[in-house]
Amino acid sequence: MKSVRLREGKERSLLKKHPWVFAGSVDKGGGDSGETVRVESSDGRFLAWAAYSARSQIRLRAWSFDEAERIDAAFFERRIARAVAMRARLAIQSNGMRLIHGEADGLPGLIVDRYADTLVAQFLSAGSERWKSQIADALLSVTGCTRLYERSDSGVRKLEGLAAVTGWLRADVHDSGDTQVTIREHAWQLTLDVHEGHKTGFYLDQRDNRARFAQWVKQFGAQRVLNCYCYTGGFSVAALAGGAAQVTSVDSSAPALERARAHVALNGFDMSRATFADADVNAYLRAQLEAGQRFDAIVLDPPKFAPTAAHADRAARAYKDINRLALKLLAPGGLLLTFSCSGGVGAELFHKIVAGAGIDAGVDAALLARLEAACDHPTTLWFPEGEYLKGLALLKK
Repeated sequence: MKSVRLREGKERSLLKKHPWVFAGSVDKGGGDSGETVRVESSDGRFLAWAAYSARSQIRLRAWSFDEAERIDAAFFERRIARAVAMRARLAIQSNGMRLIHGEADGLPGLIVDRYADTLVAQFLSAGSERWKSQIADALLSVTGCTRLYERSDSGVRKLEGLAAVTGWLRADVHDSGDTQVTIREHAWQLTLDVHEGHKTGFYLDQRDNRARFAQWVKQFGAQRVLNCYCYTGGFSVAALAGGAAQVTSVDSSAPALERARAHVALNGFDMSRATFADADVNAYLRAQLEAGQRFDAIVLDPPKFAPTAAHADRAARAYKDINRLALKLLAPGGLLLTFSCSGGVGAELFHKIVAGAGIDAGVDAALLARLEAACDHPTTLWFPEGEYLKGLALLKK
């Protein structure tokens, strides 16, 4: 077994059960890409079994802190079974859910979503890539599914020295190979394409927030709703379900808007209650403001503006601008749901950015709720970095 020894004093994160070790903490030793190595302190004490990656700044990702534990196929089946069992205990109102959430489930670099009878996996680290075949077998064994699609096309793989890979990993010989899937979410139906859709095909992390939005639209009697960065219209369907008279969905992707339109029809809503705009959101908000328009509820769910802290300043300006415009567009008493999925912008900073937007807009608002990812995307005590989605629900005064 190959080993890696850390520099003196660099064992603290592993002693606190944090799974990452950065390149600068390594003194000597190594392994092949994704190989399991024994990680030791500067004086030779065992710290963890970890996957080694020579190309990544995250040089080691810990599999286990138990010296007696063997990293083999049975290990991955146990970890996957534990993660799936946890989801079974949660009251998830959908047959679409996150089954494996990387480090939070003790499986660094592995993301697995389930859409009805189809699993979609992202192998984002050298370690998960090395054990791909065993992980695939374990996923099918634990879940009973027969369809497993790989969406390892994230740019993160380049940091690991890995090429992008997509396609069926496992499928029944009689399977047509269709990548279109329909899922149930709350009382609604939503569709996705596991090959073409963002990430693994859909944004499951907003499931609970979509349900809360439907409830708030109904509670506050919001009639005119604006859904910005709507993607395939999940929040639009929620607004219509809540009783909104008119819902406008804005996105710069024509295919996403077509699927959003189809979702309105699929769920039996009158198409006259829904309008769709293929437009830049920032420009659209400015145009609506200049036209004197007002909305009773607005959703801002933009893409990642700041992937790392190095991009935080530029992202802060972008978040502030769209929130300033949205707060101005809200009617008195209106509801704003605003989100950031940027890893480089923490919850406290995001709150400050939105507060600054309110000051610039001359608008005050009451904080109705702080919002986060659905419970099947857990943040753990050992790995707080897993908290990426943060949101605020605000009522304009």
